[in-house]
Amino acid sequence: MRTLILLALSAALLSAQPRPDHVVIIGVDGLSPDGILMALTPQLDEFRKSGAWSFRARGVMPTVSSPNWASMIMGAGPEQHGITSNAWEVDTFEFTPQCTGLDGRFPTIFGILRQQRPDSRIGVFHEWGGFGRLVEPSAPSHRFHDKDPKRVTAEAVSWWKANRPALLFVHLDLVDHAGHDHGWLSREYYEAVAAADGFIREIVQGVRGAAPDARTVFLVSSDHGGVGKKHGGMTMTELEIPWIAWGSGVASGREIEAPINTFDTAATAAWLLGLDMPACWIGRPVAGAFVR
Repeated sequence: MRTLILLALSAALLSAQPRPDHVVIIGVDGLSPDGILMALTPQLDEFRKSGAWSFRARGVMPTVSSPNWASMIMGAGPEQHGITSNAWEVDTFEFTPQCTGLDGRFPTIFGILRQQRPDSRIGVFHEWGGFGRLVEPSAPSHRFHDKDPKRVTAEAVSWWKANRPALLFVHLDLVDHAGHDHGWLSREYYEAVAAADGFIREIVQGVRGAAPDARTVFLVSSDHGGVGKKHGGMTMTELEIPWIAWGSGVASGREIEAPINTFDTAATAAWLLGLDMPACWIGRPVAGAFVR
């Protein structure tokens, strides 16, 4: 009943203002709240100043990449989508997904957008190669993978300018690499966070420069934090992640007090795009990030 009430309130809230034309999701692998607080991050600082944010959002267990990226784009947890470790593959799993959609896969935000708005342009750009297997093959209009974050960012911006997609997803992996190589909270880690902030700025400038009058919402989050040179354990520093919204209709300078889980990202994007959420999703829109 509580979930139904929240969804009804969310629908009423969004109906009071125009839906965005574009949603841009930027995922920074391994980015901890501390990383933003301690590193030089002018773009993310601006997002917090004129947007809505939480540093107490949570990923899912285990605190490794595949289950958490899956949960972010699938609006559900491992118990529903069945992706329980980095060893998961489409034909190698511990239990079956609770439901299936496009291409016989657990539905992602990309898949439900493709099914409900078939002509939509959808772009997926990722630095970590493993991210690609989490996405339905026929969902994106365009996908691009490269291990160089500069190329990933440049290609995403170039493609966005040419296509103005309804949904753009960009995954950056350099912060996680710095954590594993030098340690979370190390000087090198903070330098990588600062570099990621620069890539985010490049995306924002490219998107807004090409379509300054378009209604666009940016969502920025992560999959996990880290301890020492690793993650995958059961600590709050590994579980807690940043969650930031900025753009059209987003409240200014609002710290979100309500609980946020990573699977709420997909639900928020679906809500913004006017999509019906699958019954097997457990995420709910972060309505508190938007102007009431």
